[in-house]
Amino acid sequence: MYNLLPFRFTRHNGKEILVNEVGDYLIAPTGTARRIADKEIKKDEDLYKDLINWYFISETPIPELIDLLAVRLRTKKAFLNNFTVLHIFVLTLRCNQNCIYCQASSHECHESTYDMTRETMVKAIDLMLKSPSPSVTMEFQGGEPSLMPELLLFAINSTEQKNKDHLKEITYVLCTNSINLTDEILGICVCYKVLISTSLDGFKLLHNHNRGKSDSYSNVVKGINKARAVLGFDRISALMTASEQSLKYPKEIVNTYLENGFHSIFLRALNPHGLASGFGNWDEYYDRFVNFYKEALDHIIELNKSEILFIEEFTALILRKILTPFSIGFVDLQSPSGIINSVVVYNYDGYVYASDESRMLAEHGDYTFRLGHIGDHYDSIFYGEKAQRIAMIWANETIAGCSDCAFMNYCGADPVRNHSTQGDMYGFRPTSTFCKKHKKIIQHLFSLIIEREEEVLPIFKRWIKNSKG
Repeated sequence: MYNLLPFRFTRHNGKEILVNEVGDYLIAPTGTARRIADKEIKKDEDLYKDLINWYFISETPIPELIDLLAVRLRTKKAFLNNFTVLHIFVLTLRCNQNCIYCQASSHECHESTYDMTRETMVKAIDLMLKSPSPSVTMEFQGGEPSLMPELLLFAINSTEQKNKDHLKEITYVLCTNSINLTDEILGICVCYKVLISTSLDGFKLLHNHNRGKSDSYSNVVKGINKARAVLGFDRISALMTASEQSLKYPKEIVNTYLENGFHSIFLRALNPHGLASGFGNWDEYYDRFVNFYKEALDHIIELNKSEILFIEEFTALILRKILTPFSIGFVDLQSPSGIINSVVVYNYDGYVYASDESRMLAEHGDYTFRLGHIGDHYDSIFYGEKAQRIAMIWANETIAGCSDCAFMNYCGADPVRNHSTQGDMYGFRPTSTFCKKHKKIIQHLFSLIIEREEEVLPIFKRWIKNSKG
């Protein structure tokens, strides 16, 4: 007689997807979960061996190789080892675009009251360098951070100087719309090996519709090509945001990325922050987004079948969690939540927030996730009362509706989204658009793995190997 180990399951088209405590899965006939629970699985069945080997059942109360299971769990949660890695610096809220879904509450270019001061920058850098992580990413955001070249250079120079005492490995990232990539900005990027993350929403008419400027697409493409010529092809990446209008054009958006020389795309849905928060029917939007995602993904798979390596990065992140024992750095899919653990934001005004979305809420008067001020002690910001309150409810393993979900290991906890859309950090999964979207996407990926295994698995494994991860 065997002993039961923790596992979860769900049904799909006459099959059951069984998932153990560390995210390993087995595809079995419907009724298998009941047979396991009723201890009907016989030793001479092949299934019995699989269940033993993958820690669904054990022949002893404590599995003989439980230390290996502990290693698997520790590997899955490795993103917690070094604490906060991503440090976002909001240089300004000023922007030279007028995006219809702007989440950053940007302001006109002349409003310098929304710029970070050098004094604020120095104190924020000091906090970043106190992070226990041996490597950190210093990401510059806005508004449009390229409007602040002097502050950008000052920030990097100050960090380089101060880091002589800390000896951290530092990666610099400039998040820009690529319209203002001057020789001065690119010179800074060359000197300090700054990576550029930009935005491209699709073909010309769509991008210009979303970005609110008639010449945006041409200027963005010009900026991307200029950056590639100076920095190298692999130093600039792009992502898109799917407005309502975008949802009509999944294939066209993917093709635009191909035409502009990109080898990947990140299909990103709108978030209910900033200007986008006023949008009406979010349930309908996310249903349409999932359909958009499926059509785009199918088109991308077909491209890969014709020997074109083109990756959908969000899919690759989920697949890494499903098909490998490793953790990922993407905040939205982490549990415990990536806020504070993986990311923190230093706003232009000196306040410190638990995530980028947190400071967006603050622009509308909601300071729930404000952790403190740059003048405060490091411990009071990162380990203080507010951080501890958030930590009580930021792990899927302890949240109702997540803890018993078959896809718990592949998803993430998001107290900020819960708070902004449902009124409390704990949230309610049956009406959560975050939950519905991720569950539908994960279900779709499993359906592809089950029904089209020989066709898609070689492609998916190639994506994991080549994705930014």
